[in-house]
Amino acid sequence: MSQPILESQQQQRSKPTTTSSTKTVEPGSLDFSKLVADLRAYFLSGATRPVEWRERQLIALRSMLKDHAEDFYAALWSDLRRNRIEADLVDVKCTTSEIDHALAHLRHWMKPVSFRTPLQLAPSHGEVRFDPLGVGLIIGTWNYPVMLTLSPLVAAIAAGNCAVIKPSEVSPATGEVIARYLPQYLDRKAFSVVLGAVPEVTALLEQPWDHIFFTGGTIVAKIVMTAAAKNLTPVVLELGGKNPTIVHSSANLKVAARRIAFGRWVNCGQSCTAPDYVLVFKNVAAEFLRHLKETLIEFYGENPQNSPDLGRIVSAHHFDRLVKLLESGTIFHGGQHDGNDRFIAPTILTNVSPDSPAMQEEVFGPILPVLEVESVQEVIKFVNARPSPLGLYVFSEDNSVTEQILSSTSSGDADVNDCTLQPTIHDLPFGGVGNSGMGKYHGEWGFRAYSNARGVLSHSTKIDIGGLRYPPYDHNRILREIVMPS
Repeated sequence: MSQPILESQQQQRSKPTTTSSTKTVEPGSLDFSKLVADLRAYFLSGATRPVEWRERQLIALRSMLKDHAEDFYAALWSDLRRNRIEADLVDVKCTTSEIDHALAHLRHWMKPVSFRTPLQLAPSHGEVRFDPLGVGLIIGTWNYPVMLTLSPLVAAIAAGNCAVIKPSEVSPATGEVIARYLPQYLDRKAFSVVLGAVPEVTALLEQPWDHIFFTGGTIVAKIVMTAAAKNLTPVVLELGGKNPTIVHSSANLKVAARRIAFGRWVNCGQSCTAPDYVLVFKNVAAEFLRHLKETLIEFYGENPQNSPDLGRIVSAHHFDRLVKLLESGTIFHGGQHDGNDRFIAPTILTNVSPDSPAMQEEVFGPILPVLEVESVQEVIKFVNARPSPLGLYVFSEDNSVTEQILSSTSSGDADVNDCTLQPTIHDLPFGGVGNSGMGKYHGEWGFRAYSNARGVLSHSTKIDIGGLRYPPYDHNRILREIVMPS
C-alpha cells in the first residue's frame, strides 16, 4: 500500500478537516487533544467492552456499506475509475465479507484461553484474556480506499476499541463518503473521521494513542513509527515492496500468465500485493511471454484505453513517475499512454536490468518487468539480495522447487500457483516483514492486533506451603530440588 499517504505534501494544499459531526472547520483549528481525550473517557467508561456493543457496531458498519453502496461505487469511479465488479471484489463487498466473518467468530475470539499451571502452584489455573487496547488511530490509503480504511476499523471494533479514522486525501471522493455516512451509523462517542492532508496527519500523530494502524510507504512509516515511539505506542504498519513472482519451467504457463495478469493489472496495477516483477526460467520465457501477451489482449482488448475493466492512474504525479519507468527496458507489449486521461496501457517490459529504475522502486502501476533466470539458486539469491517483500509468488508444479524457494526466502505472505489473493482469506494473517511492514491483521489476527493478550494466574489460598518459596530457605533442599534437579 506502499505509496506514501503524505505524498500530497508537494502536490496539493491541505483540505478542510471534517470530524465525525461532519462539521467542516479550517485546518489546524480542530482540538485533537480534546478529541482523543473524549474518546478515551468514553472507552474508560467500559461502554465498548460488551460483546453486544461490538456486534451492534459491526452490524451498523455493514449496513452503512450496503445502504450506500451506490455512493461508494460512484466515489471509487471518481477516484480511480474502478468499475463496479472490482469495487465489490476489492473494496465494498470485500469489507462486508470481513464484517460477516468477524460477527460469526467474535464471541469465540473473545473467550479467554486456558493454560496449565505448574504442579508447585496447585491448586491454581491460568487464562489469557483479550482486553481492548483503548483509542486507536487508523491512517488509510488511496489504492483501496474503502477496504484499507475500514478493514482495520473492523478489527478495532471487534476488539472493543475506540478509533479516529483518517482516510487518504489522495482519494478524496471516497474519503468524503466515509466521513459523511460513518457518523450516521456508528457510535459517535467512540469513533471520529478526520479529513485533511499533511497538517492534520502531523497533528494527529502528536497525540497519545493506544494503537496506530498505518497503511502506506516506508518513508512515511518511519515518521509514524518515530511519533509512536514517543509514547511507546504499538503499531501495525502495512507497507509494500517489490513482490517477486517466480515462474518455474514446470509451471502451467497459460494459467500462470492469466493469474499473474489479473494480479498485476487489477486496479491498474496500483496494489501493494501485485506481482512487481517476474523471474521466469529461461527455457520457458518465450512461451510464457506469448501467453501473457495473449492474456492482456483477451482481458483488455487491442485498444485497452477503451476497456471498461481497466482503471486509471490516481494522479498526474504518479502518471509522470510511471511513464519514466517505461524506459527501464524493451516494451514487449503495451506502452501507450495518455496524460489527459491518466491512462497507461498494460505493459510488459523485457531486457530489464536489475539496476534499472523499474527494479529500484515499487512499480505500483500497470507495468511488469520480466527477467530471465536459469536456476532455483539464482532465484533465491536474487530475492534475498533485496528487502523482504509483502508477498512472494511461486508458479511451479514441482513441490520440491516450491518448498526450496519458500524455505530459503522471506516475505510477509506467499501464494503458490496464484498471487494477490492472500488478503481475501480471512483466516490468513496478512502483513509484511522488515521493510514491507510489521504486524498482522484480518480475521482473528486483526482482533488480536487490537487486543492486549493479558495473562491471568488464579492461585487458590486453600493451600499455602512454604518450603521452597518463603524464607528462611532450606538451602540444601533448594540446591537439590531446584538448582540441580535429577
